[in-house]
Amino acid sequence: MPHFSVTAKETPAKPAYIMANTGEVITYAELDSKSNQIAQLFRLCGLRKGDHIAMMMVNCSEFLQIATAAMRTGLIFTPISTHLKVDETAYILENCGAKLFVASAALDAVATQLRGKVAGIERFYMVGGISDGFESWEEAVDVMPNLPVDDQFMGSPMLYSSGTTGKPKGIFIPPATEIFDAPGTLTGSLAPAFGFGPETTYLSPAPLYHAAPLHYNLMVLDTGGTSIVMERFDPESALALIEEHRVTHSQWVPIMFVRMLKLAQEVRARYDVSSMQIAIHAAAPCPIEVKEQMIEWWGPVIVEYYSSSEAAGFTIIDSPTWLTHKGSVGKPLFGVPHILDEDGNELGAGEIGTVYFSDLQNKFEYHNEPEKTAQAYNERGWSSCGDVGYLDAEGFLYLTDRKNFTIITGGVNVYPAEIENVLIGHAKVADVAVFGIPDDEFGEVVQAVVQPANWADATDETAFELLEWLRERLSSIKVPKNLDFNEQLPRMDNGKLYKRHLMEAYKNREG
Repeated sequence: MPHFSVTAKETPAKPAYIMANTGEVITYAELDSKSNQIAQLFRLCGLRKGDHIAMMMVNCSEFLQIATAAMRTGLIFTPISTHLKVDETAYILENCGAKLFVASAALDAVATQLRGKVAGIERFYMVGGISDGFESWEEAVDVMPNLPVDDQFMGSPMLYSSGTTGKPKGIFIPPATEIFDAPGTLTGSLAPAFGFGPETTYLSPAPLYHAAPLHYNLMVLDTGGTSIVMERFDPESALALIEEHRVTHSQWVPIMFVRMLKLAQEVRARYDVSSMQIAIHAAAPCPIEVKEQMIEWWGPVIVEYYSSSEAAGFTIIDSPTWLTHKGSVGKPLFGVPHILDEDGNELGAGEIGTVYFSDLQNKFEYHNEPEKTAQAYNERGWSSCGDVGYLDAEGFLYLTDRKNFTIITGGVNVYPAEIENVLIGHAKVADVAVFGIPDDEFGEVVQAVVQPANWADATDETAFELLEWLRERLSSIKVPKNLDFNEQLPRMDNGKLYKRHLMEAYKNREG
């Protein structure tokens, strides 16, 4: 697995990545040259091994250039969600201790308000434009020499949790080695599992600031393949890109599958997707019917995994195995899964509890959060991210939901993901969120909020239709007591619902 700088010498004209909308091609030689220039700029700014930088950027060619430069200069870099507001962004910048900040001009409404608001940042740069208080990224980089810096070390991304259940946490996994051109830990384990190599053409439909897209694109560069980076996901455009570039590998979240499946049949049939060898998905539970339809459409190339940004454990399951274990997220590639009850006792097959992993590949910590770090491990050193599920008799892992979202109604546990997965299958539903709201009699009751495919369907008649549809498929205790409509649910482009915002809104309404 050669470092991208080696590929740049061996096949300099090979595309490292292509920006989907603009068609901009960055060859391996160009990536290596630009990465070296950025590394030189980092050193000129006084940044040394172990220092932190942050970037708030849309998908653009500069993103991976900055990431690879940080990875060869021993820096810890934090990509920040483009959806965050000023105070949320400022919190992350302060928490990570960034000394340098790079922002896209498209995000200047937030970026420019950060000047003077965050202590410790010494340099502010802007890509694709300029605003008051920011230096031009392009002008700063272009005058730098394109030779490697004298002191190259392995750097590391430090991503922040999505904040779906509280304030985001910086997830720090120290580099496994200081050798800058050694393959990353995940590359060593995941590239062989997914068949990444020099012949790979990888479609990246999601924002690069998320863990999976970032790591998979870096993996492509580590193995000499080519990425097709979508600036923004669009279901039909994704299918067109698969055909145009003869894409072999891709990585998705379930809501992307849903949106592609909801395209008209004649649109779906218009594109040849037969080049696809591995279509990876994760990040959120995938409804069984959705996955069945994807396998029927694309063939047995759908591969699911379960992990987290903490990367303490990792399970995997291919299409043929999943068809005999529907709903499972597979068996471990690394880490050993365990299911524990509230008292830390290990549960038997089929019993639902909190998912832990032992035999950890990575020892992570939450940056500047020693108490939260300690809470993520039990007394045996096993780690959990708060997900709930069970193991079957064969050792296959199944997820039910996050612990924080479990609804306890009348003393019975109800898992919202199960209800959401049924509702999303209805033709009139574009998206759905299910959660618990306080109730004097039952403690909590089930609340559903539906984003209809057509707003004209946001009627009492449709609500009745959906609830009746659920009653035919679920036990009565799982059927929502209330079902409301919302024009747009707070689902981010990482595929996760920010239910916390909805739950707080309903709690305030109740209050």
